[in-house]
Amino acid sequence: MTQRVTLSRGHIAAFKPLDFPLLAATETGIPRPGNWVGFLFQNSGQPYQFPNVLVNTRHVAEAFFRSSHLRSPGRIENTFANEGFMDELAIAANADPAEYRLRYLKDQRAIDVLQAAMKLANWQARPGPNPNAGSGPIVKGRGIAYLRYNNAITYVAAVAEVEVNKETGEIRVTRVCASHDCGEMVNPDGVANQVEGGVVQTVSRSLMEAVAWDTNRVNSVDWASYPIMRHTQAPKVEVALIDRPGTAAWGAGEPTACAIPPAIANAVFDATGARLRSVPFTPDKVKAALASVQQRRT
Repeated sequence: MTQRVTLSRGHIAAFKPLDFPLLAATETGIPRPGNWVGFLFQNSGQPYQFPNVLVNTRHVAEAFFRSSHLRSPGRIENTFANEGFMDELAIAANADPAEYRLRYLKDQRAIDVLQAAMKLANWQARPGPNPNAGSGPIVKGRGIAYLRYNNAITYVAAVAEVEVNKETGEIRVTRVCASHDCGEMVNPDGVANQVEGGVVQTVSRSLMEAVAWDTNRVNSVDWASYPIMRHTQAPKVEVALIDRPGTAAWGAGEPTACAIPPAIANAVFDATGARLRSVPFTPDKVKAALASVQQRRT
């Protein structure tokens, strides 16, 4: 069963939230309603000021896996699609990906947060892929992503720098520069901690985290069988906080996570010319994408 939602510029269709009973309560045999699935279409509408926008979303009401709450439900997937495609548009226009985004942003706070990330990362404007990625097995690239959470509150931009091993397909995220505007900050140190934690957690989710199963059972049952990023694999994280005294104070726990997968995928394209379209970005997926690029070139 699916439920369809259509969004257009200046309009959000009426949407009746689907019941999503709480997992722990369901396991006790006394389910309680969750009713938050109606928000999963958030950020499906891209944030840029194009003259015509039409978005169709489809929600799968009954999947074979029963998921639970996870940071940035729905928004992270939608932002990945939007920011990956925005990068493709920039490449098609032979434009720098960051400057191409700035062309279609009219909100000054959006412009400020994107420029803050560019400044923090010392962004050098050029159309991709990176002509100086390297000629050996390990190549380097950088990618950018922007969003406004729910298209209504916190502004975020992130630049990811990566190294890609073309022989093994392994990606190493070496540095992430994130800028963040959640309005008036009551506790700036707490906001910075949330942004840094969101970056590290989502780099791990983007590169390796996945549940394994067979026809009988879920096989990811502990920290050995469910991969997570180790301390030695964590990137350097730099944060630029934009304070807006006197404005509304918005959340900081979930928005940054949405920018990380597309920033990494766009950085991999910058390094290799290969597009990654599904998470996690495992070595097998990277090698398959690289082989596809090589095939097109020959």
